[in-house]
Amino acid sequence: MSLTLCEPWTAHQAYYFGMLTDVVPVLKVNGKFIANPLVTIDRTTDEYGRFVFGTMKKDDDLKKAKELVAAGETDFTMLDAAVNGLIAKILTTFPNCMNKTISEVRKFKLEHWDKNKESSREWLALNMMSEAKAGFKAFNDGPKENREVDFIKLRQLLAEGHEWNEDLHRTISPQYQEVKQ
Repeated sequence: MSLTLCEPWTAHQAYYFGMLTDVVPVLKVNGKFIANPLVTIDRTTDEYGRFVFGTMKKDDDLKKAKELVAAGETDFTMLDAAVNGLIAKILTTFPNCMNKTISEVRKFKLEHWDKNKESSREWLALNMMSEAKAGFKAFNDGPKENREVDFIKLRQLLAEGHEWNEDLHRTISPQYQEVKQ
């Protein structure tokens, strides 16, 4: 879901899913480190049994959390210590064995890449003329509060047989839309 819907995971979600080895706070409030107040960390599921640990808070809870962040200060002391601890663990391993282990883990990814790199490069080149071009330019050039193309309008125009051209690009891109007052 994170891949297809482009809904980012928080560090706490990635930690829970085993994608990260550690999560440490960098926010200090009143001289004390606190976990990210923007995410839910006090429970794993909601009242319906749906996974909520590490998800972004919403509405009033998010507003209160942002106020807490604004009142705090950023301090990387614990992050630096965690990184140094990981480095120390790696330091006490055999370097060639570590490299071999990493190579073995990456072998299947590299094998897949080698089988598909030509067509992937071709696809990327073509995509940069259409969807990726629109998406990157919207993110880069769109107004701060709206950096996404109008996906619904895009699908409607394509369903009508509209070709990918500059007219379509301008129609779906926020940087070309009139600012609503």
